[in-house]
Amino acid sequence: MLASSSQTSQRCPWAERSELLRDFHDHEWGEPVAEASILFEYLVLHTFQLGFDFPVVLKRREAFRELLASFDPVRIARFGDDDIAELMLNPRIIRNRRKLEGTVQNAQAWLKLQQELGGEAGLLPFFYEYVGGKTVDNRRSEQNPVPLSTPESEAMSKDLKRRGFVMTGPMTCYNILQTAGIVNDHLLTCSRHAACNSLAIAEGRT
Repeated sequence: MLASSSQTSQRCPWAERSELLRDFHDHEWGEPVAEASILFEYLVLHTFQLGFDFPVVLKRREAFRELLASFDPVRIARFGDDDIAELMLNPRIIRNRRKLEGTVQNAQAWLKLQQELGGEAGLLPFFYEYVGGKTVDNRRSEQNPVPLSTPESEAMSKDLKRRGFVMTGPMTCYNILQTAGIVNDHLLTCSRHAACNSLAIAEGRT
């Protein structure tokens, strides 16, 4: 996802493509999530990213929030054929029936997983277990660039699919891990690298 950088870079180069990406990079991407609900939102957004550049999804984020019940998995899990049909008529979001139906299925799988884990409090630790239970600082640089997927995201993909999730391939899973700050993939030359590390320490994720 990240391009090469010079030693003087203060931001990951991919974020310089637009103001929308800069804001997402500077205030969200890579920050360790504190609530499982945020992680579910990222799951939804990265599901819709398939086949698109992420800015296409980010531009529609607030419309998704409004039309997908504020990313509430309990409410989304109840969506039926009529709800999907209505969403397919709304030009404010990405109108893809397969992704909309997949989002409903993922909400149902999320609630089932939550129940198996004994409640919402078990969800974040569950996803951290894919990377050994704590935030991974990958110390990215020109010599250590970001891959499209990792063994951890491949394991996460297989496990989630086994649990009933859909459209959660290794690349999508790695995007979720990056965005949620479960891995820190900011370049060492990026000012957000140290900031996200500090947040992980403060939240006991290291």
